Amino acid sequence: MIFIGGISQGQKVIPYGGPAVACMACHGHGRYEIIMVYTYFSFFFIPLFRWNRRYYVRMSCCDALYELSPQVGRAVEKGQQTEIRSEDLTLVRQGNNGEGEPPSSARELKERYGDEFRMRSCSNCGYQFIDQEKEFLYCPRCGAALEEKKEE
Repeated sequence: MIFIGGISQGQKVIPYGGPAVACMACHGHGRYEIIMVYTYFSFFFIPLFRWNRRYYVRMSCCDALYELSPQVGRAVEKGQQTEIRSEDLTLVRQGNNGEGEPPSSARELKERYGDEFRMRSCSNCGYQFIDQEKEFLYCPRCGAALEEKKEE
């Protein structure tokens, strides 16, 4: 008798259409990406049931990772309109935008980029970045067209 089955882990991104929020890790503005991680049993490569579900939130602004409370995670998974509050999140990994620790003050920005730095942010995903010579027409994170602010 041959038994083809096994236990494995999977993950699923759960759609969440909430508004942009202030990140507790980097203090930038971003959106939540909800990820469900689970263990499943498969028989003949067909997943039969899942257990040990855990929910995580990844921030679009700095890739910080938070664990989400199971009650709120289940509600989001079911498609219910649920507000994610700061008390529902536990920091798992500090984010860094892929550039080391983000500068925390204007003085650090001037030291790193000189006097002529210009901060820009994407109106679509909230990603904040340095654009010294207005070289970016599209957001480096999500690819959305950047709006030009009209100077008066």
